[in-house]
Amino acid sequence: MRLLHTMLRVNNLEESLKFYCDVLGMKLLRQKDYPGGEFTLAFVGYGDESDHTVLELTYNWGTDKYDLGNAYGHIALGVDDIYSTCEQIKAQGGKVSREPGPMKHGSTVIAFVEDPNGYKVELIDLSSHSSSSEKEVATATN
Repeated sequence: MRLLHTMLRVNNLEESLKFYCDVLGMKLLRQKDYPGGEFTLAFVGYGDESDHTVLELTYNWGTDKYDLGNAYGHIALGVDDIYSTCEQIKAQGGKVSREPGPMKHGSTVIAFVEDPNGYKVELIDLSSHSSSSEKEVATATN
């Protein structure tokens, strides 16, 4: 078994594609409209679905707002230089909701950004992330 994708319901598909593809550097892998069900699925990621986990962005036609609830946590992305990555995200109009710095009670350097729907995306600086700090990240509450 392997993890295939995570699905997020989005308010505006074009705005979400711009964020994930233009701001976070993912690629649109495939997109299909389902007129009978009145929804569109778009799959984005950093590599082919045959060997990478991807995001499924689901746009339900006519729905422009969702209640995110309090059970959702975040998506995590590893980055090589968290400080320049956050600057690039801000320069492209992205929202950095937690500036880069060590996580609470640990040494791994993290930051958080938000997508246009309010979903949190954690950035983890790979140079500060080691196998001994994986437990820190897994138990972090931000």
